[in-house]
Amino acid sequence: MELVAGCYEQVLFGFAARPAESWTIVPDFTHHAHSASLSAVAVNNRYVVTGSRDETIQIYDMKKKIEHGALLQHNGTITCLEFYGTAHLLSGAEDGLICIWNTKRWECLKSIKAHKGHVTSLSIHPSGKLALSVGTDKTLRTWNLVEGRSAFIKNLKQNAHIIKWSPDGERYVTVITNKVDIYKLDTASITGTITTEKRISSLRFITDSILAIAGDDEIVRFYSCDSQKCLGEFKAHENRIKDIYSFERERQHVIVTASSDGYIKMWNLDLNKIKDVPSLLCEVNTKARLTCLTVWLDQASEMKENSEKAATSSQANEDEKSSIVRKNKFHCTDKSNKRAKRKRKITPEKQKLEAALQKKKKKWNS
Repeated sequence: MELVAGCYEQVLFGFAARPAESWTIVPDFTHHAHSASLSAVAVNNRYVVTGSRDETIQIYDMKKKIEHGALLQHNGTITCLEFYGTAHLLSGAEDGLICIWNTKRWECLKSIKAHKGHVTSLSIHPSGKLALSVGTDKTLRTWNLVEGRSAFIKNLKQNAHIIKWSPDGERYVTVITNKVDIYKLDTASITGTITTEKRISSLRFITDSILAIAGDDEIVRFYSCDSQKCLGEFKAHENRIKDIYSFERERQHVIVTASSDGYIKMWNLDLNKIKDVPSLLCEVNTKARLTCLTVWLDQASEMKENSEKAATSSQANEDEKSSIVRKNKFHCTDKSNKRAKRKRKITPEKQKLEAALQKKKKKWNS
């Protein structure tokens, strides 16, 4: 397990988190990824991708711990990055584009002019068939990812800067400054609103109905999507929280927070005692001004990767067999065509001889 964070100082940090009776965090790598501050980070089973104000997306191989390459499709700050599975990545930027990438060959499959202004946030539905995006044109857009086209446009009263699906895909939330609007998928209508005192910088679903919200202060708050009531809160840092991440491990809800104070902290949240302050598992001081955060869960992903490798290798074998059959067919038909062409190829001398023979035959018949 690795905690991966980007900062204003253009560096990507990697810290190995080792779960035990007392958790430990060990520095693993630092990668000077960009020529400007990092603005977004995302991870799948193999790669970490980072977006920056330098308008590039940099790829870092987590298995080999080396730089893998760069994606240069956007013109403007990269604002959001999100993987779907192991094969696709979506990126959004200030140029208003959403790009769909194939992560096997790292090629841009489609570039969509998504918003008239900047793309501020995007989120992929758990099914992978839909995506939502918000931008500075005061619209919320639904995308059909199967066909790569716009499916629905909703006008908003103000610009939203965060959009997020719930893990079950039954609801989604938009964030406008300090207000969270909760929508139901089947009606596409607002079912409730959560309002905080300060601007919201990050938001995460802990469960299908519980949100962790971090604003421009030191406090993380937990809200119910059903009642919109605050279930609990705790002071996580000495400065404002820039990003929040959560995952479940062995029935344990772990929350990771990154702050402008340079600290990354891991917390153990007991949902049965959500009013109590979560216990601090471990912390590390990066001594940098952090901007974005994610967690690379290697063990779980390796299991998925192995099963997917088996599936892809069997598919590759089938593809190889079919391509060999096609090649053999092509070679056979090609050879037969060549033979036929050879047979059909008649020289001028032969043509003259045949004409003469035809004349002779006519004379004999007469």
